[in-house]
Amino acid sequence: MDSEKSSEWRSDVLNRLQSKYGSLYRRDNVILSGTHTHSGPAGYFQYTVFVIASEGFSNQTFQHMVTGILKSIDIAHTNMKLGKIFINKGNVDGVQINRSPYSYLQNPQSERARYSSNTDKEMIVLKMVDLNGDDLGLISWFAIHPVSMNNSNHLVNSDNVGYASYLLEQEKNKGYLPGQGPFVAAFASSNLGDVSPNILGPRCINTGESCDNANSTCPIGGPSMCIAKGPGQDMFDSTQIIGRAMYQRAKELYASASQEVTGPLASAHQWVDMTDVTVWLNSTHASKTCKPALGYSFAAGTIDGVGGLNFTQGKTEGDPFWDTIRDQILGKPSEEIKECHKPKPILLHTGELSKPHPWHPDIVDVQIITLGSLAITAIPGEFTTMSGRRLREAVQAEFASHGMQNMTVVISGLCNVYTHYITTYEEYQAQRYEAASTIYGPHTLSAYIQLFRNLAKAIATDTVANLSRGPEPPFFKQLIVPLIPSIVDRAPKGRTFGDVLQPAKPEYRVVRLMIAEVIFVGANPKNSVQNQTHQTFLTVEKYEATSTSWQIVCNDASWETRFYWHKGLLGLSNATVEWHIPDTAQPGIYRIRYFGHNRKQDILKPAVVLSFEGTSPAFEVVTI
Repeated sequence: MDSEKSSEWRSDVLNRLQSKYGSLYRRDNVILSGTHTHSGPAGYFQYTVFVIASEGFSNQTFQHMVTGILKSIDIAHTNMKLGKIFINKGNVDGVQINRSPYSYLQNPQSERARYSSNTDKEMIVLKMVDLNGDDLGLISWFAIHPVSMNNSNHLVNSDNVGYASYLLEQEKNKGYLPGQGPFVAAFASSNLGDVSPNILGPRCINTGESCDNANSTCPIGGPSMCIAKGPGQDMFDSTQIIGRAMYQRAKELYASASQEVTGPLASAHQWVDMTDVTVWLNSTHASKTCKPALGYSFAAGTIDGVGGLNFTQGKTEGDPFWDTIRDQILGKPSEEIKECHKPKPILLHTGELSKPHPWHPDIVDVQIITLGSLAITAIPGEFTTMSGRRLREAVQAEFASHGMQNMTVVISGLCNVYTHYITTYEEYQAQRYEAASTIYGPHTLSAYIQLFRNLAKAIATDTVANLSRGPEPPFFKQLIVPLIPSIVDRAPKGRTFGDVLQPAKPEYRVVRLMIAEVIFVGANPKNSVQNQTHQTFLTVEKYEATSTSWQIVCNDASWETRFYWHKGLLGLSNATVEWHIPDTAQPGIYRIRYFGHNRKQDILKPAVVLSFEGTSPAFEVVTI
């Protein structure tokens, strides 16, 4: 699942699973975990902060996501077979940097001295095979942000982790198109909160000098000029370089995995009101978590994607100008919430805003699944490097104290519900982006450690049945409707949807950077959620003379294809399909096809969505 947010999907998915499978799949043994991308569709999350960011709630997208998750579970269920799981671990070098090193340095020197790096380089791979030893799939966990594609990108894609998955699946599923074939390679999230793939580090884009300072700001132009770049010539190249390195390492670890995972399966889950957890700092002193709030540095963004209003990271004081605007529009934050979040200066007191619905979740999932000596902790957000290390260590120690020695504890990030970031208490004091986005206050990590230790203890002592379920999360009705209206699509006079406006050239030579491009009369791609006649927006097809038929060689999930929709006036639009011809392309006759859906509405009748397709004239690919 490529996304960063879930929650009400989870309850919807679980309800539908229950009606189909009874008690087989439950809240305690199903984890919804985002492989994570910043380039996905939006509008499917019910809390108001996210609804505003995506310009309204899209029930279509929500239903499509839920249906897709259920379909993948159904496919897995149908293809279930006896098999074996092997585990392997190894470092991936040269693909990450810590994007908030000044925050990391706030952690005690004695703690930092125990680690050789300010990021976790270890990748954990689970290899799944059937009883004949034939490949079934892989799950890998590794701490890296999928932001190789920067915020100038408008193409839906799965970023560096998706590219790693794509390469491995293409290799294992020979002869299948992307997204098809039996082998599944999932590259899952870990403690990636402060980890960037943009390894050339932050530089001022106007002067070229480093801006690796506590505020990520440039002498000329301020923070909006301070941006980190990846190793490639552009963001597509960087995505491939980082993704390929992860794929390569996962492939090696998969091939050499020999340690079998055996033993019982157990799971534990609770809902927790994260706004009101009493955190025991030691045997005599307790503190509490806070109602959610976002700090000033949240609006600054990061070196991977700066905010638009020239806010600076590392702000521990508010600004009277923005405070006044906030107070006028949203009302003043209470003294209680301001005190609780210190030293965070509150920009948005989301925990005190409930119109039209709560702005942030109060009720959060905590969950552990164990398989023999492997414990998967389902983390509802983005842990920083040191936060993840502390939680792993605490959970491992808890298991050990109840007789379960040498457990491998995996931090599986972005699970079940999205609650932004979780820094350590010390990192929180620096109030960079990750700390400003630690929404439940300075003791958030300590609260999670306490809660996950409790789950580990319940599993180790076989007392899961005694755990309280906790307060169930709400499910909101009548969410803000999309602010972008669905309008009727129109074709130019004398044209129909799918007509070719600009064909490809008659011939292309297989040399670097050759792009076949076709422009069609288009329609809003959003319509394709409502009418799913077609499973792809495009195909590239090669003519096979022996069978006198066209064979599909690429679809819209192929890395070498791109689909652009250009919106015009009054329902007119164009669709451009690009095929970046790889040097492995076979010479021959090709064509490009476009599959779309147009919204039509006759007077006094409801709108209908109709499917159409367009086919380009044939063109030739020749080798030099």
